[in-house]
Parts: sequence; structure tokens; C-alpha cells
Amino acid sequence: MITLTDKEIEEKYKISHAIKDVNAILKDYNEDNIVESIRTVLPAGEDSSMLYMPCISLTQQVSIIKTVSIFPNNKNLPTTQGNILVTDLTDGAHKATMDASYLTRLRTGAMTAIATDKLAREDAKTLGVIGTGNMAFEQVLGVVEVRDIQRIYLYNRTPEKAEQFKVRLETFGIWADIEVMTDVDALVEQSDIINCATQSKAPVYNGELLKEGTHVNGVGSFTHEMREMDRTAIKRADHIYVDDMDGVKDEAGELIDAVEAGIISWDDIKGTLAEIYDQGYLRQNDTDITIYKCVGAGYFDLAVAGGVMKMFA
Repeated sequence: MITLTDKEIEEKYKISHAIKDVNAILKDYNEDNIVESIRTVLPAGEDSSMLYMPCISLTQQVSIIKTVSIFPNNKNLPTTQGNILVTDLTDGAHKATMDASYLTRLRTGAMTAIATDKLAREDAKTLGVIGTGNMAFEQVLGVVEVRDIQRIYLYNRTPEKAEQFKVRLETFGIWADIEVMTDVDALVEQSDIINCATQSKAPVYNGELLKEGTHVNGVGSFTHEMREMDRTAIKRADHIYVDDMDGVKDEAGELIDAVEAGIISWDDIKGTLAEIYDQGYLRQNDTDITIYKCVGAGYFDLAVAGGVMKMFA
């Protein structure tokens, strides 16, 4: 059995690889070749959580189980840490164990790229990023992979972290102009695309300020109590898409709240990634507000773990 670190994976496996592999797993999902159970989320303290995600691909004859720890109060370790165990279903042999922090972020960025490509205005030039923790970085990579972003606005409740994030983007080679904002309202008003990656229990922006034609990616909240988006943003949205319907019904706090409040119904969700990944451009006009909500599912982790295995086998 091989052991792969985040560093080893990151050197070889990039956002373009992840997008390709996520698209392939969505095809398998549509052909009923995925066996999975809904992610189990267990509280591990006042602000900490443990997540467990098992999944099997009958096409690839591969099984994975991913374990993720989320400890927001960590000082010397990352907030999110993960591991994936890969098993060969031809003989039941455990083939690899790999760090999953980078892969979790990367597969989410790939999913964001697919949704953004289908839903954001084709002439979108400005990206607003609310929350600049580790999860946010690959979401930016996903957006710039599919849109010609010329300006990026960053907001974090701790401005120093936004400044550090800016340096990280510039060091990586992101060529867009990058500005740290101290006013989240100004960020929302100026952004064609907004990425939210927080674990906030209160909305992080005012939905009234979304300009016509904005596309929003919400990838941070994953429990009933979390709310990145307010009810106004959801009510104003002309089209809402999600990564996985079973997952969002169980975990997407802001959508669950909106349904319980009668603002939307689950029937108002226009589709999932598996339903739209092979379709054409879905935006109907340049004034619609669109939302993509992501909570994650095991088959997306299997997609990138399988892709890594092909590189390191």
C-alpha cells in the first residue's frame, strides 16, 4: 500500500485534472455505477466536526472512505484535515492512503468550475471572495479556469488573513488585479461572481445588494445551523442548482431554512451537477441571479482519488 502526502499530490495533480475526473464521475453517477451513503457528520466539540464519506465505483472497481476533521480553532494545524483510504474491489486489497485536505479543496474547486461555467455570465470579469480560509483558494482556481477574471476582491472578517490570501494567489501566478476589501457590501455590489467559503452561522452578505446577473457559489456551510446566504439572496435567485440533492436536503442550512420558511420548495431547485455537467450553457439571460450550493458527496472524492491513483500507480 502506498502513502501519499498533500505535498506529493499537489505537485502533480492540478485543477484541470480534477475537473476532468469530476466530469467522468458524474457520467458514472448518471449510469447508476456509484454506490454511496450520505455523509455522516458528527460533532467533536463546540465548534469542531468529524465527517465520514464512503463510496464505491462499480465502473472503476474502486472503493474509498474519506475521513475529515474540521477544527476551526486550530492554531498550529490546518482547520480542515483529511485522509482517504483507497481499496481495489477486484480483491479487496487496500491500495493507498492519501492526505485528503488538498484533494477535498481541489474537488470542490472543480465542482465550482463546472457550475460556474454553466451558470455565470460569459463576460464575467470580477470575482468576490468572502472567506479566505484554505477552502477558498481552490475555489478561485476553479473560477479562473473557466472565466477571464480580471479583478478579484477579497473579504475576511480578519483582514490580515485576506492580505495573506492575496499574497498566496499572487505567488501562485494568478495575474488578475487583487484587492482586499474592508466593506463586504462594496464587494457584493462590484462582483459578477461571488464565492462564499465560510462556516458562518449567520449570513455573510446582504442579498439585497446582489446586482443583476450575479452568480453565487456557496461551498462553506454544511450543517443545519450554518447560513452563508440570507433568505433574500435565495428569494431573489432566478435559478438555484446544487451539487447533490440528497446532500443539500440533509446539510445545506440556508436552503433547509428557506424551504422551512416557505421561501422556496425543493422542487424549485433546477438541477444537480450530474444533471447539468454535459449540457450546454444554462444561463437564460444576463440579468438572472444564479446560485450554486455545494455540500459535497463521496463520489466527488472518489473522482479525484481515482485520478491520483492513475498518476501514482
